Amino acid sequence: MGQGDEFSSILRTIGRGPNLSRSLSRDEAHTAMRLILAGHAEPVQIGAFLLLLRYRGETAAELAGMVAAARESLALPDTPVPDAPARVDLDWPSYADRHRQQPWFVLAALLLAENGVKVLMHGIAGAAEGHAPTRPVLAALGLKTSPSLTAAATRLERENFTYVGLESICPPLHALFDLRPVLGVRTAVNSLARALNPLRAAHQAQGVFHPPYQVLHQDVALLEGQPRAAIFKGGGGEVQRNPLKPCRVAWVRDGVAGEEDWPAVLPEATYAWREEPLDAARVAALWRGDIDLPVPVAAITGTAALGLAVLGRAGDPAQAQAMAEAMWRERPKARYGAAA
Repeated sequence: MGQGDEFSSILRTIGRGPNLSRSLSRDEAHTAMRLILAGHAEPVQIGAFLLLLRYRGETAAELAGMVAAARESLALPDTPVPDAPARVDLDWPSYADRHRQQPWFVLAALLLAENGVKVLMHGIAGAAEGHAPTRPVLAALGLKTSPSLTAAATRLERENFTYVGLESICPPLHALFDLRPVLGVRTAVNSLARALNPLRAAHQAQGVFHPPYQVLHQDVALLEGQPRAAIFKGGGGEVQRNPLKPCRVAWVRDGVAGEEDWPAVLPEATYAWREEPLDAARVAALWRGDIDLPVPVAAITGTAALGLAVLGRAGDPAQAQAMAEAMWRERPKARYGAAA
């Protein structure tokens, strides 16, 4: 059987109608994504595959199989022990492809990094103005991105934060994001990238746009043996809490799944969370203390508090929030802000 025929067989499995089709096994999904990333599937086959999964909804087994295939395609950094991951404490995916809020979450990641947490953030390049706002904010903060996983691992050895683009670590997977305007909808690659965890950090935070995806990502984390993870509905699908509302968190802790409700940080406050032009300088100014925005600050500390909890550094939401607020008060305001 040729590779094109092999992919046709996969399409028949999921596309033969309500009575004859079925979900892919984890191994079948692994094969499908391996063929796609290796360039052994025709463009029309890739579109059909992604749309069929989108219409029906990918299962945790399918997503786990695709994640495993994507990880195998990464150019991992050399380490003293074969197959040992570089040291990274917290994996932070950033894959919202449409700007909805200022990316205050970048400051939450830096706040953790300033307190000894090695954070790897990864994401996509913006396809249009206003998309994927993470990188302009990093530039406004004077932070350069890492050009590869090897460079990211090296930087994390001497620093506590770095960002690497998906186009640098897995170009074929990044290219699948460009299909959204062609297909008209988001696809499973959005979920796949969030679960990628390229350097296999023991702790992971994930923000999702649609709450039902919390359980899906929780199940994938269990299948992948992810030691600790926190998945919640984040602003625009990013790892960013809305501090005005309670937050339901889906947890994975050492092979056990659960849920937990976190109270609102500022339950009595109001704030217009609306789509607005990206203002990277404004985000940098908030870190420096040049402006005072209580609700965005609460979003930052509330997000950092979740990070502290998934890392096991706080025992309950109240303790985590108190720790994050103290970290914010004591942050080194002059460290970031010079344009890169």
